[in-house]
Amino acid sequence: MKQKYTIEVPEVGLTFSTGTLAGLANGSVTAMIGETSVFVAATAASQLREGQTWFPLTVDYREKFSAAGRFPGGYFKREGRPTEKEILTSRLCDRPCRPLFPKGFLNEVQIIGMLLSTDLSNEPDICMVNGASAALALSDIPWNGPIGCVRVGLVDGEFVANPTIEQMYASALDLIYVGTETEMLMIEGSGDQVPEDKFIEALEFGHQMIQPIIRAIKKFAEEHGKPKKEFPLVTCDPKVFEIVDKTSRDKASEAVKAKSKQERNEALAAIIEEAQAKLVEELGEDGFDPFHVELAFEELQQDAYRNLILEQGYRSGGRKPDELRELQSAVGVLPRVHGSALFQRGETQALVITTLGSTGESQELDGLTGGPKSKSFVLHYNFPPYSVGETGRFLAPGRREIGHGALAERSLLPVIPTEDTFPYTIRIVSEIMSSNGSTSMASICGGCLSLMDAGVPILAPVAGISVGLVTKKDESGKIVKRTLLTDILGEEDHFGDMDFKIAGTRDGITGFQLDLKLNGLPFDIVREAIAASRKARLQILDHMEQTIAKPREELSQYAPRIETIQIDPDKIGALIGPGGKNIRRITEITGADIDIDEDNSGKVYVYTNNREAMKRAIDEIMLVCGKIEEGKIYRGIVRGIKDFGCFVEVLPGQEGLVHISELADFRVRRTEDVCKMGDEMVVKCIGIDEKGRVRLSRKAALADIEARKKATRKKDETPAEDAGTAEQPAAEAAPAEAAEAEEKPADAGN
Repeated sequence: MKQKYTIEVPEVGLTFSTGTLAGLANGSVTAMIGETSVFVAATAASQLREGQTWFPLTVDYREKFSAAGRFPGGYFKREGRPTEKEILTSRLCDRPCRPLFPKGFLNEVQIIGMLLSTDLSNEPDICMVNGASAALALSDIPWNGPIGCVRVGLVDGEFVANPTIEQMYASALDLIYVGTETEMLMIEGSGDQVPEDKFIEALEFGHQMIQPIIRAIKKFAEEHGKPKKEFPLVTCDPKVFEIVDKTSRDKASEAVKAKSKQERNEALAAIIEEAQAKLVEELGEDGFDPFHVELAFEELQQDAYRNLILEQGYRSGGRKPDELRELQSAVGVLPRVHGSALFQRGETQALVITTLGSTGESQELDGLTGGPKSKSFVLHYNFPPYSVGETGRFLAPGRREIGHGALAERSLLPVIPTEDTFPYTIRIVSEIMSSNGSTSMASICGGCLSLMDAGVPILAPVAGISVGLVTKKDESGKIVKRTLLTDILGEEDHFGDMDFKIAGTRDGITGFQLDLKLNGLPFDIVREAIAASRKARLQILDHMEQTIAKPREELSQYAPRIETIQIDPDKIGALIGPGGKNIRRITEITGADIDIDEDNSGKVYVYTNNREAMKRAIDEIMLVCGKIEEGKIYRGIVRGIKDFGCFVEVLPGQEGLVHISELADFRVRRTEDVCKMGDEMVVKCIGIDEKGRVRLSRKAALADIEARKKATRKKDETPAEDAGTAEQPAAEAAPAEAAEAEEKPADAGN
């Protein structure tokens, strides 16, 4: 929807408009690409909440079914809780917007986005991020933007800005790039083993393509924006900081050197208690705000961690900046599951389980804005409170769990075999048992090991690692000193400036995500971080290959086996039956799972780890969908009586003629002398002409059965020492029920 004031960015097909909707919000914008439009409103609370001790920024993106001309499913016909895609889009917008708010600004801010319309060709997530940037820039909320966001695809070796959904199917890269005028701010996405050099080119291309967006937002804000309002900033009481600093600075610097997370936490807790006692002594119990003690100690810890790294090159636990923590891994750690692995890096530990299922177990997607309707590879990530040594509510997965799981999933997806070569649905569950930095990367490493343990023929092993950054700036804000940190701890993430996660194979990058606390990241640091991550990734891959070098050749005995049957596509309806009745019957009586390829190719997949169930299910399917084959024996039903013979239905809907001369090994005067309508008859197919007409023979079938019986009797009579030389009959093998049949020809009257 275009509002009163509009500005276009033709370079990336983006349009902003404002001035009509939501006039009471601090700032509001509609962002459009094609006919996909997202409305975004930014609002800040005018007053600081009493006792507010953190910055409550909330970003919520919602998709309305009316945007696609559809009704929501369910009884209430109303949108419910946010989908995974809505949550991921909300996180995508939150991460680059958050670091640009002024330090000490704690008024609650809400950024709410709503999909107004979709053309099913352009993804709305790019509109959401750019719309939030424009809404904040137009508002009176203090914010150090604007930012620009673009999706970069790699189609036929060429970079494409904001490719359509159809183009993305052929793209080797899905990069969402967010930045300022001068520097990168956030990236996220996946690639098909994209080489590092090509990845850096993509980043440079993305940075170039966001510049027109930023210029347009700036111009829009100058013409139609509100003057920025002065909000009170929350800072530490100088008296409190002075006492805490004097009492605790040196002790905090020593405490953060402790080897384990638990030792560091215990030492720091004791220092806080001592500082609080000193504050009570000098200022009295009511002479200071406890929140200001938190602020002072937060700053003190930050200085302690950063100064040790920048000035002494010392990290908690004594590692060098580019050194990995100790790696440990094992596979096959759980009985009965299809695949399992335990991966540990320092104090970060993930237990990862792989489960294989039929293609019918695939995850259905709502597909509201286009794209795939289902996915056959899913990764779920769980982060319980005990993983950080704490207690807490243990409920459904939150935004963090969904985001980390999505990162791990898209990092492994490029090496998952296609359904044509491995027609299974694959589910990975990562249970985080212990956390101290980059559990999503541990989930990738453990997930890869678990896949290989399950026998999934992945294209190549994948590993991931996070690279951090600590910087020192001069008065103008220019970085004058910096240190990159490989394999960051939780504290280094919290007190540092960057969390750059990159996953990939030996050949290239498969997944990535960058979060910053800085207002931007220079490209020279980006290049160094990518090189550092590759070096560490290769070390981890070396370790993983010592645990398991390649996928197991055999699936677990508890995993379902699969047989693929090709049937006539015209027989799919008969196999399914009215309302699915026939296929349900086969599933119930055999215990096997049956899936039919959705592309109407006629492929049918049978899943079970029981051989008898597999054979019976295939036999049942072939009874419905098989074709009559020359030389095979069948048990059929007489469906027609003629003077010249009878018609016998040997497969559902398929019949052939038994000529009167083929009814018996003697002269038959009348067909009715041998059979009548509805009789069962064992017959052999002796020919199919060019018109598809089938010739059957009861005489030949009985002869083959008799020959088989004679061969069996002869074998039984042969002495044990000569049993291996018994001659086998040349007759075609018949179905078990036909081989066991013993028909006596009807009396022909002679």
